[in-house]
Amino acid sequence: MSPILPSDDTHALLQSVVDVARAIFAAAASSVFLLDDTAGELVFQAVSGEGEDMLVGTRFPAHRGIAGWVASSGQAMIADDLASTRTFARDLAESTGYVPNALMAAPLLSQQRVLGVLEVLDPSPRPRAGLEDLDLLSLFAAQAAIALRVTGRSSGTGTTAPGATDEQLTDAFRAFLRDRSH
Repeated sequence: MSPILPSDDTHALLQSVVDVARAIFAAAASSVFLLDDTAGELVFQAVSGEGEDMLVGTRFPAHRGIAGWVASSGQAMIADDLASTRTFARDLAESTGYVPNALMAAPLLSQQRVLGVLEVLDPSPRPRAGLEDLDLLSLFAAQAAIALRVTGRSSGTGTTAPGATDEQLTDAFRAFLRDRSH
């Protein structure tokens, strides 16, 4: 996959994903990077919260930082103290204008292939079971990857993709959040 910037529908879907991920974890920001295999870079495709006005389209080396580690390993990660996390690339964070203290990241996997990374920056400091939150983020990233695959399939043909619309996916995630908070 060599994403430049996605179609309007795909961008709307990715924006919905980061908006909902940010809401789920009461985070300062959330972002989706897609992997540009040809250039060996991760590209910001959607951002919610800190940096949302300027980061879309920004590229970083795919082998750097936590997002790079998640993309290369295909495994999710939580880092509650980035100051002591060796994988964290502080210089890359500084270049975005926002340096988080904690983050969670999960790969967007489709048919055993990493499409990109979903990150949540500075999730709320509420008491949480790290693995439970990581599992939730991974499930959400899996949904995003499936949606990307479906919209990618439909964008080349000009037909409507089978399955849920962006609005239906957003409604389903909101219902999930309501159920989770009770």
